[in-house]
Amino acid sequence: MTHGMVSAPQPEAVEAGALALKSGGNAVDAAIACALVQTAVDPQMCGIAGFGSMHLYLPQRGEHLLLDFHGRAPLATKPDMWADLIEHEAEDGFGFILKGRVNEMGYGSITSPMSLRAYDLALRRFGSMDLATLLEPAIEYAENGFMVRPHVSYFWEVQEGAGRVPQIEKFKCSEGSRKIYFKDDGTLRRPGEILKNPDMAETLRRIARDGVDDFYTGAISKQIVADMEAHGGLISQEDLNAALPLDNQPLWGHYRGYRIAVPPPPAGGVMVLEMLNILENFDLAGMTHNSSEYVSVVSEAMKIATVDKDEHVGDPRHVDVPLERLCDKGYASRMAAKIKSGDKTHVPRMGAKNTTEPKDTTQVSTVDEFGNCVSMTHSLGMPSGVVTEGLGFMYNGCMAVFDPRPGNPDSLAPGKSRFTAMSPTIVFSEDHPYFIVGAPGGTFITMGILQAILNVIDFDMDAQQAISAPRFCATSDTIDICNRIPRFIEAELKAKGYDIRRTHLSYHFAGVHGIRIKNREWDGGADPGRDGMVMQT
Repeated sequence: MTHGMVSAPQPEAVEAGALALKSGGNAVDAAIACALVQTAVDPQMCGIAGFGSMHLYLPQRGEHLLLDFHGRAPLATKPDMWADLIEHEAEDGFGFILKGRVNEMGYGSITSPMSLRAYDLALRRFGSMDLATLLEPAIEYAENGFMVRPHVSYFWEVQEGAGRVPQIEKFKCSEGSRKIYFKDDGTLRRPGEILKNPDMAETLRRIARDGVDDFYTGAISKQIVADMEAHGGLISQEDLNAALPLDNQPLWGHYRGYRIAVPPPPAGGVMVLEMLNILENFDLAGMTHNSSEYVSVVSEAMKIATVDKDEHVGDPRHVDVPLERLCDKGYASRMAAKIKSGDKTHVPRMGAKNTTEPKDTTQVSTVDEFGNCVSMTHSLGMPSGVVTEGLGFMYNGCMAVFDPRPGNPDSLAPGKSRFTAMSPTIVFSEDHPYFIVGAPGGTFITMGILQAILNVIDFDMDAQQAISAPRFCATSDTIDICNRIPRFIEAELKAKGYDIRRTHLSYHFAGVHGIRIKNREWDGGADPGRDGMVMQT
């Protein structure tokens, strides 16, 4: 048995990761086992046709890298193909609302499916178990069913507002999804009811038997391409052939003596580093945690990083991202001086209307006794709603967040990945991992991770305390606060001239999961707003 720890939003997935460790696997095996079960038991948060970022620190191998498997716009993409369909930009910066919702639902919303290739590649390079073995628990959950959990049901039923397509409507956009998700009476399953997906189980069996190449170049790929061609989808065999993850070196920063390793663009790590650099100029520990002073200072750092992201950050294969300037301590000091002077940063949004943040992403954090650490964030972006009949899995809807206006850092282009806030992060104390953390939550991801890091470093919280503490977020001119931020703090912020919006949710603004390593002991945290847990072997 390998000793280790797993933290993730789904109990079934955490158990699968822990069982991989008990079987002698390492942190990589545990992370992939967890991810595959997440595909079966949280099928709109992630899937084999999704995308993501995997942060691997493997000291015995001398490896520290980011496996970048962001989805890519189909090669048939045209930069101006949606320019005349724009209604408005989402207030939180998570994409644009287009006429016909062609970017967020249906066959036109799908980017290249990257996740399955990434899982297989990570296992073959760094794991000790084979994919077929690790697929067994996922196949069992797909075949025999999983119990619908509260957060799964919440996501299916949530009305996101401001023109976004409700999830229940996405389930109607293909016959394959209708068959899986609707009961005979036309309703969705409620919490506690069992959802079976035998088509997904059979697809996973085929992959276990015939290998991942069957999905990308073999019989499964032919089914995928035929379905795309029949329904006007842009994904081609050429796109599947090119769906290969990339190795990236971590982007490094420093905060109060700690070293911070984050994923480079198109992931959101640069925002985490920029915000930490700005906040290092303030005595946060001398402020009361979540006081109005603390919330306003951290929110201004969030807004500055958001504006810089919107103006400069995209796929570095297509955009020249000024990382040196954005990560520069001198630049951060100047931004901190603006905050201290009372300057409030404005976050431009094109015709913005209030939206509820999509949360269709998930996270797994693992460590093992050999010092291996994995933080992986993976997603469907916003699920497209499309299921090829007979295959059982849903495709990503990652085209939704590209900028339909040509000429901007995140504009559409063939083969391009769009920016994501995914920031699977490892904080090092000297040369040793100290905090392994990541989160789902759209544009809220970086903000949730930032607050967890501040809680651990500035306020000496353990992982669960750091993750459970009330959070807030500023991705626009409005500061959003969870319902556990006191109302007198809200009143003080309003007196400072801030627009404040309170959510009814007690736990909100990303779903942070992480593991702290202190004095060679692990303590883990799972976000109470999700259904997950931490398990140690």
